[in-house]
Amino acid sequence: MSDSNRLERAHDLEPPHSRRRAESRDLADSLGLADPDLLRTDGYVGGRWTPADAGRRFDVVDPATGAPIAAVADMGAAEARRAVDAAEAALPTWRALTAKQRSAVLRRWYELMVAHADELAAIVTAEMGKPLGEARGEIISGAAYVEWFAEEAKRAYGETIPTHDPAMRLVVIKQPVGVVAAITPWNFPFSTIARKAAPALAAGCTVVAKPAEDTPLSALALTELAERARIPPGVLNVVTASDPAAVGAELTSNPAVKKISFTGSTEVGKLLTAQAAGTVKKMALELGGNAPLIVFDDADVDAAVGHAIVSKFRNGGQTCVCANRILVQAGVYDEFVDRFCAEAAALRIGLGTSEGTDIGPLINEQALAKVQRLVAGAVADGATVRIGGSPNALGGTFYETTVLTDVSGDMDITAEEVFGPVASIFRFDTEDEAIAEANDTPYGLAAYFFTRDLARAWRVGEALEYGMVAVNSGLLMTELAPFGGVKESGIGREGARAGLEEFLETKYLAIGGLA
Repeated sequence: MSDSNRLERAHDLEPPHSRRRAESRDLADSLGLADPDLLRTDGYVGGRWTPADAGRRFDVVDPATGAPIAAVADMGAAEARRAVDAAEAALPTWRALTAKQRSAVLRRWYELMVAHADELAAIVTAEMGKPLGEARGEIISGAAYVEWFAEEAKRAYGETIPTHDPAMRLVVIKQPVGVVAAITPWNFPFSTIARKAAPALAAGCTVVAKPAEDTPLSALALTELAERARIPPGVLNVVTASDPAAVGAELTSNPAVKKISFTGSTEVGKLLTAQAAGTVKKMALELGGNAPLIVFDDADVDAAVGHAIVSKFRNGGQTCVCANRILVQAGVYDEFVDRFCAEAAALRIGLGTSEGTDIGPLINEQALAKVQRLVAGAVADGATVRIGGSPNALGGTFYETTVLTDVSGDMDITAEEVFGPVASIFRFDTEDEAIAEANDTPYGLAAYFFTRDLARAWRVGEALEYGMVAVNSGLLMTELAPFGGVKESGIGREGARAGLEEFLETKYLAIGGLA
């Protein structure tokens, strides 16, 4: 037998798990990871790295090149059920820990995230495509939520109520909801998992996470760090799947799951809510948005342009809170458009790993097709392309930074989330007109406006029908404040004290016989 045949035969006899670990190490080397064990490709159930039943796997693809970068365990309803069983079994011990004990575990988890921020960012960029600088910012942002809830775990306060009867005492205590299913999107594959898992674990809940099929590697890396932080077996489980419907159906129907925390489209959020109705689960939904960004005549135009660029083009426009509609008052419209177009045209499109890249690829071909459809429809209906308007010369899913003017409220691009690097600019005359246009949507997640008038700041801030409003800023996310929307943009909040309350039940104790 030749040496080459012996090598082929040895490979055939090598256990699949060992082979996958070797492949993962090769990929880790290509990503420049000093710690190759951060790159995991199996699910995580009951404290064990677990392949899918029958060995099924699916490819995770680099959106910048279209090339497969890893083959991940393709789990289904049966594996999800076992993950729920593991979470339910781990719940009594985890919730019995003191808040201070859980806090210490979460603190270790946070410190590991910060220590490995560069490697985690490389994983995010590889599977999602965003520039490395933005990816690292996502890691630090997600870690900040873990740090916050490590501290907040010790502040799940109850209350005593003045009694109506001298022989009774009235007390309110807070208890963990139970097993939580966390279903997360691809656009922030690391931080969204952290924002859901951290408060759930802090409250004493256990978690089954289902990351987006486009970007499971970030969630698995986070879980590797959770294991190192000594989060006990079964407390955090991850189910990876190419078919989210089968796993989602199990999580929403399983009576052991007491809460669903979902970030994604409004359409899917409504479906999960309907599926969960049979067992009356608590729901937390962060859904679609259609954010307006309003620039009034009295605004600082330089500041408004700079913040609008960040709000619109961060993550290539693939965020639920990015400015989807830019409304500019007539007095500064021409000046704003000229400056905004110049700034947008200067943004550099390229590989997320390349120095100086501002905007990476869209996540997949479906995302590219949607952007092309919305831009083509707007142009056909009378919109003007000021810059861009077509796929980038790099090919694949790269799309030109695009600015449209002469956009009207009856266009599809006004009603739908673009989720791409396309800015639509509208002209308005009066404050009332801007508020009416901004509120003319079933969504109500985030809104932004720019003014130097303090009275207007309060007046417009209160009139906008959104869960979050930023005044003179294009950024509003922080672990210190409640993140969430109204109307069809969702239910519940993430971050701040409200984020912990989402995972706690309020129990009233009436204690009699005390006279």
